[in-house]
Amino acid sequence: MARWQKTGCVLCAQNCGLEVQVAGNRMVKVRPDKANPRSRGYACRKGLNVAHHQHHADRLTHPLKRTDAGFERISWEQAISEISQKLMAVVGQHGPRSYAYMGGGGQGCHFEAAFGRTLMKLLGSQYHYNAVAQELTGYFWACGRHTGRQTDFHIPDEPRADMLLAVGWNGMESHQMPRAPLVLKEFSRNPDKLLVVIDPRQSRTASLADIHLPVRPGTDALMVRAMIAIILENGWENRAYIQDHTTGFDRVRPWFENFAVEEALAVCGLDVNPVVDLCRELGRRRWCLHTDLGIYMNRHSTLASCLYNLLLAVCGRLCVPGGNVIPGKFIPIGTHTDERDPQNWRTVATDFPILMGYSPPNVLPEEILSDHPDRIRSVIVCASNPLRSYADTTAYEKAFDRLDLLVTIELAMTETARLSHYVLPARSGYESWDGTFFTWTWPEIFFQMRRPIIEPDGEPLECGEIFTRIADAMGLIPTLPEALYQVAKKDQFAFAVELMTLARSTPGLMKAIPFILSKTLGREMGSGNLAALWGLLFTAPGKLRKDALRAGFVEEGWGESIRSAPGRLPTIVKSMIRNRSLVPLAGLHPRANFGERLFQVIIDHPEGLWLGKSDETANMSAIRTPSDRIDLHIPEMDAWIADLTPEREAAALAPDPDFPLILMAGRHVRTNANTLMRNPAWNQGCRACTLAMHADDAMALGLEDGQQVNVFTAAGRETIELEVSSRTRVGQVVMPHGFGLNYQGTVTGPNVNRLTKNTNRDPLAATPLHRYVPCRVEAA
Repeated sequence: MARWQKTGCVLCAQNCGLEVQVAGNRMVKVRPDKANPRSRGYACRKGLNVAHHQHHADRLTHPLKRTDAGFERISWEQAISEISQKLMAVVGQHGPRSYAYMGGGGQGCHFEAAFGRTLMKLLGSQYHYNAVAQELTGYFWACGRHTGRQTDFHIPDEPRADMLLAVGWNGMESHQMPRAPLVLKEFSRNPDKLLVVIDPRQSRTASLADIHLPVRPGTDALMVRAMIAIILENGWENRAYIQDHTTGFDRVRPWFENFAVEEALAVCGLDVNPVVDLCRELGRRRWCLHTDLGIYMNRHSTLASCLYNLLLAVCGRLCVPGGNVIPGKFIPIGTHTDERDPQNWRTVATDFPILMGYSPPNVLPEEILSDHPDRIRSVIVCASNPLRSYADTTAYEKAFDRLDLLVTIELAMTETARLSHYVLPARSGYESWDGTFFTWTWPEIFFQMRRPIIEPDGEPLECGEIFTRIADAMGLIPTLPEALYQVAKKDQFAFAVELMTLARSTPGLMKAIPFILSKTLGREMGSGNLAALWGLLFTAPGKLRKDALRAGFVEEGWGESIRSAPGRLPTIVKSMIRNRSLVPLAGLHPRANFGERLFQVIIDHPEGLWLGKSDETANMSAIRTPSDRIDLHIPEMDAWIADLTPEREAAALAPDPDFPLILMAGRHVRTNANTLMRNPAWNQGCRACTLAMHADDAMALGLEDGQQVNVFTAAGRETIELEVSSRTRVGQVVMPHGFGLNYQGTVTGPNVNRLTKNTNRDPLAATPLHRYVPCRVEAA
């Protein structure tokens, strides 16, 4: 009998609310969920086709082991035993630096990270490779220096702004904020608002803009330096804000004095007058900034992020309503990792820092292929496909072939899985309790704990359960008394008392707490992830309590009874309903009762809810620098910005005769979803994967729309269909990511990361420069 279930999309970081009709244990219809308070009835084409992600022929159902004859099915017991023994042998012989964890939940399933990182730490390693360090760590580093913590980055407060400055962001396709197409259209249509886009090409977002500055690819940092110079030269800066809320202005002002603005903008391919007009608006409007991969994956990436932060501060737009604000958060999506602290590791072969808790995927091939005695020799990859998602597929293939142990935990037989020694089947985001911790809203704090709506086929497990079993087999989890298992069957308050008592008498117990919760409370709940959520809320900091109360959670009336919620509920959760009138037991912190009640409310709202609300009047209090002010000066940028001159940039950007065009490697379109949609049937009838080229370039090369062409870079060659497009800039070609996937033995589309070098990267954060890849194009 068909039934509608509330859930959320797992295909991008916006996690739009969905309602899914399930019949015969299959998704048969999908529609946007109007009850989701963040997406409010919006969902894009990808989310509406999520059934293709859930149901396809390449789903894994049983553990597999690679042999000389190919992959053979093995039991979970054999898989866990062999993996744990081999991992212990590698780490025991070569030390903790020989192990790296790659994963963290991707776009839709973040609870896995608690388990993966716990195993990593118990083994003594700090190497966590994650897609965040493929895109955002340079930005997070810059925010950390300006605000005091890398986790305290800022987002645009577009509802309260009258001008939105979009830089390197095509929100009409990529989203990167809730309901992005609707927000952008509203800005475009509203006569009292201004939409400004800085982008080399006439993207769908640029076509809506009131002002479009078509900056030359790779010159964003030079351009924003010129913009700040214009603002300061004309006295358009917010002097009161600078005096009251910042420090270090006197040390950065010389960066912009006597700067050759006209020469710089000429290198950027921009006329002076439109830029000056924009700077005048920046000095007087209530504007916010949205940067994206056009900055984060481009030349001078980290420097450009620092300069855009300076632009915001100079104009008084940081930590103010309608500007860019530091959002509240349930759980940070990383950890502050100051590279100046000697306890924080750096990579041994390439000497890059760990930022936001993550190592950069761009350096992993070198860290494996190095002859350094501390090189990486074992990797567990979870819910990640580096053979298609990360730069330089060829380098990754060579590196992974050298590993002593490669384990992939996945939904499907991915390209990475095919190279692995062991492949372990994971439950999907619709077969398990799970959620994400992305922070895209302010002042409200959103959270949704998706419940399982599909029964899994075969023997897949939650990713956290797999890590728990590996850790247990390695002897990394302390022996637990039978009393703890028994009390977990009764009620959570008694369980909490027993757990805290045990922690006081067992040194190091809390270091393994996700595994302990999974083995005890998770066994009764039917989900280690659900037990982890309970643990997070049980130990919730006082700030979350304040945020929740500010959002309307008051003592008398904590939401509807969970018994009225749709869907299936584990036995232990039903027992929580019966015990909701219990008061905290003796010795429990008062926050424990708050956590219990909030847990019930979250489970009671499968559509998601506003978990909390930040103080709208005190965003500046989120600054945690030594001075409690925004620190404008970052010493590491002194030499970098001194080199950012029109003369040097003109020389650096001179076309290479062998590779005269610039490839934008990776393009968000309606027909790609990273590598999460493996069955190409969802794009049937669509022109899904093409190389976009301007008509002038096509004519000069004697090429026509629809023909097959070869794209050559320093890294390799790929063949693709040509699309002649007026939206593309002369001299630039654009290729989408997320293709080159092997589904049932057939590869669909080219793999853009066959064309990217992992060494073409930011000098500080090692993020790839995918938006500036020299190439040439020829007829196939």
